[in-house]
Amino acid sequence: MEVKKSVICGVCPGACVVDVQVENGKLVDIFPAKDEPFGALCLRGGFAKEILYSSDRLKKPLIRTGKKGEGEFREATWDEALDYVAEGFLKIKNKYGAEALMSHMGRGGFEQGTTDFMGISDPRNHAIPGFFAPLGSPNASGVGSICYNSIAIFAPMTTVGLYGTNILPDIANADHIVVWGTNPITNSPPFQFQAIRKAKQRGAKITAIDHYVTDICKRADDYYLVRSGTDGALALGVLKVIIDEKLYDKDFVDNWVLGFAELEEYVNTKTLEEWASIACLEADDIINLATSLARQEKTTLLMYTGLEYSNSGVQAIRAIYTIWALLGKLDQLGGLLLDAEANQERLKKIECAKAEKKPIGTREYPMFTELTRTAQFIKFPQAVLENDPYPIKGLLNIGSSIITSYPNASKFAAALAKLEFLVVIDRYFTEDCKYADVILPASTYFEIESYVLHGASIKRRERVVEPLGEARQDIFIIHDIAKRLGYGENYPKDQAELIERGLGSKELAEQLSREGSVIRPMPARVYKKYEKGGIRKDGKAGFPTPSGKFEVKSSYLEEYGYPGLPEYIEPIESPISQPDLAKNYPLILNTGTRIQTTFRSQFLNIEGLLKIQPDPLVLINIDDAAKRGIEDGDRVWVKTIRDKVEFVAKVTKGMPLGEIELNMGGGSAYQAKSWAQANANRLTDDNNCDYISGFPVIKALLCEVEKI
Repeated sequence: MEVKKSVICGVCPGACVVDVQVENGKLVDIFPAKDEPFGALCLRGGFAKEILYSSDRLKKPLIRTGKKGEGEFREATWDEALDYVAEGFLKIKNKYGAEALMSHMGRGGFEQGTTDFMGISDPRNHAIPGFFAPLGSPNASGVGSICYNSIAIFAPMTTVGLYGTNILPDIANADHIVVWGTNPITNSPPFQFQAIRKAKQRGAKITAIDHYVTDICKRADDYYLVRSGTDGALALGVLKVIIDEKLYDKDFVDNWVLGFAELEEYVNTKTLEEWASIACLEADDIINLATSLARQEKTTLLMYTGLEYSNSGVQAIRAIYTIWALLGKLDQLGGLLLDAEANQERLKKIECAKAEKKPIGTREYPMFTELTRTAQFIKFPQAVLENDPYPIKGLLNIGSSIITSYPNASKFAAALAKLEFLVVIDRYFTEDCKYADVILPASTYFEIESYVLHGASIKRRERVVEPLGEARQDIFIIHDIAKRLGYGENYPKDQAELIERGLGSKELAEQLSREGSVIRPMPARVYKKYEKGGIRKDGKAGFPTPSGKFEVKSSYLEEYGYPGLPEYIEPIESPISQPDLAKNYPLILNTGTRIQTTFRSQFLNIEGLLKIQPDPLVLINIDDAAKRGIEDGDRVWVKTIRDKVEFVAKVTKGMPLGEIELNMGGGSAYQAKSWAQANANRLTDDNNCDYISGFPVIKALLCEVEKI
């Protein structure tokens, strides 16, 4: 018997609604749901059955039998595995101290209930302490160490005083949409892409800014290609035009901006031609961009994580926000909307004694650890391999493929190999698993019951099929480990408790169970709330910054010893900063851009998706390829001063001369063969980072491409 019903898709943590077809308890197919605003089916969703029933799925707990790195395990019962996990972590605590224990959470575990109780994906949620905090460890961490937090926290909080999730593009009402450094069709889920497409249909103008011709560039009315890592210079050039031509909103600047005079002085340290030259543009390009932004009243901005990965990534994002502020397009219809911070008391707060030591990374990136209240995992190898600032000996890794995601992959692999105890919770084998002492099988989103928050709606995530083998839901695995460590009450033990505690209300949980979705009341939109006391928690007019103003010159950054202005820094590995290195490595390496057939490093073992793109690609300009005797489809070495890795050439007019784009996600022995050898992070550098965030510079390095 076949059953068809609308449920939340189970391919990624998004809130897309799909129709599913189930027969004899097994998923048969999924389809776009009708009459749903977010019902579109992504490319990966079309292969949900193959993803769910992949032969690579982890089905039973495993305990290592061979040497670390050999990947030899035996099956175990859940009780045996969980007891072994707790025993291993407690041994480390007793031998080295609690600070030697660390947890790390990745995108694979970003299900709503799990992230709420782990508190990693939303740094505002400090209700539940870090996993090892009850034992005395300060070292909770996650992929926010290399993703999202620059645009979500560091740039907006030091400028506007709000989190990035409270600065929203008003796409629905905009007449001009600027898409800067992101490609919405590859987002998961692609909600904003749908909104932009509708805006385009009603006549809105689209401007795209990126380093090569992406999908959104092809759909845009105009686009600008900048040299990778130089978006900050472009933004400062635009600000120079706005200031020199007096295009700014004088009333807003006079009343609500801190640091305008200093900014004017700084942008005038270079001519417009010099700012343009840095970004590989003409002065007229910047003039045209600046005047078009100023001319159209309803101009909004869409950014995402692409701007984070340069040596001044945080400051570049701050400079771009400053453009919209000076033009008076903050909290305006069709501009960038501002929302006050919502009440974060949904989860009951659990008190925990403060750790005696600070999280790793505090010395190098103090603002990171303070604002996120987590460790900066980029310094994990340093702690393991060098005992600096103190040794890390045990790691709980939840849904993350560390070796394929972090820069200088071999260094992270060496650190995992040296750990005395490593536990991995995941759905598939990853390269990290080879070094694990215990592997615990987690269920996919199609196999669990939970809740999803999206805007004003709360939706129930229904179980579509029973978990494969003995796989369990992440949060209940976490509960069972914590119970054996003495604090299982920190985490929900079953479905009913998960939803009730996650929503903070028994009544709301019961309503969700009955109705499947709940719409939370939202206040009517009020514009220019900074004039009316609608943003600050004290009810006073202004912004929630130390000065009460939009801080072009950030007092918060200066407090930590950083430059207050959004200053531009030339990438430390570029043709300009290292001309001698560029003689042997003349191309600019950019990696990390998303592709539709993968979800970060996931699904590179799924045959159907591999048929669409079987090989890891390096996109290279036609003339650059011809100069090197490279043709489309050739196997090539991509080389940096650190290593060389094999890719397949994609020769294209869309890539500017002198730059390449490299697919990431490969590098695991459990992936398809061609991808398994193609770890882009063997080419990157964990010591070349943004000085504020610690985010690695993976989009502005030097390389060469050579035909094999």
